[in-house]
Amino acid sequence: MKPTYLTEKNINTFISSALEEDIQQGDFSSLSTIPADLQQKAKLLVKEDCVIAGVEMAKYIFNYFDKNLTVETYIQDGDIAQVGDIAFVVSGSARSILSTERLVLNCMQRMSGIATLTHEWNTRLIGTKTQLLDTRKTTPNFRICEKWAVAIGGGTNHRYGLYDMIMLKDNHIDYNGSITQAVKMCKEYLKQNNLPLKIEVETRNLVEVKEAIAAKVDRIMLDNMDTATMKEAVELIGGSCESEASGGITRDRLQEIAKTGVSFISVGALTHSAKNIDLSLKAIK
Repeated sequence: MKPTYLTEKNINTFISSALEEDIQQGDFSSLSTIPADLQQKAKLLVKEDCVIAGVEMAKYIFNYFDKNLTVETYIQDGDIAQVGDIAFVVSGSARSILSTERLVLNCMQRMSGIATLTHEWNTRLIGTKTQLLDTRKTTPNFRICEKWAVAIGGGTNHRYGLYDMIMLKDNHIDYNGSITQAVKMCKEYLKQNNLPLKIEVETRNLVEVKEAIAAKVDRIMLDNMDTATMKEAVELIGGSCESEASGGITRDRLQEIAKTGVSFISVGALTHSAKNIDLSLKAIK
């Protein structure tokens, strides 16, 4: 199912801003050396084994900049690509291809890195009911690509921003005074403003877990807990709400954490620590 944030409006807003940052008054390198009527082709060459991501975004970028550009696709988002593979061939105005080249590569290299890393982490959860989540630890103004890449890699998107889910973290609780009071105020606010949002509460120990259970929230985050404490917390929660492990998560711990029965494991590293994949857009002579 297509993520709800992947609307044409959101995608076009991102592309418009990115092209404005890069081109502004004009791509003078291309304008000064490439004839306006020159038609050419270029191939997206994979130079590193990966889970490819960003093919659909590339199509959006080409189409947004020049509706006459055409893309012949050979590899789809989420496919395993190997060195030497060609993901697609773009045809049309040479100027348009050159002006969009860097934005396409920036998106695809980053997205493929995130999708590849997410896939590697997610394979360790095969056979369990635990889902792998991303976080809001994303690059400013690039979240749409990074979240999309996690979904392509097999992960599950957490909330997209501050507006689509309530998450009461440690600072909210400390500023407010207690989980009980914060949740009470939150529910009143949601009711008054007719907002059908789920409520998640971050907990740091079993005392806070019990308080969150009593407050009747939708999800309880178990923050920086060791595996034994986490298992006890999940048993306390039972089926009353969802549970989420967060903080200090490493790939090596995924299986043992999943065995506690936790519903989700959230990992900021999926987006903030992924390595870009080597891809290039090469002219076809």
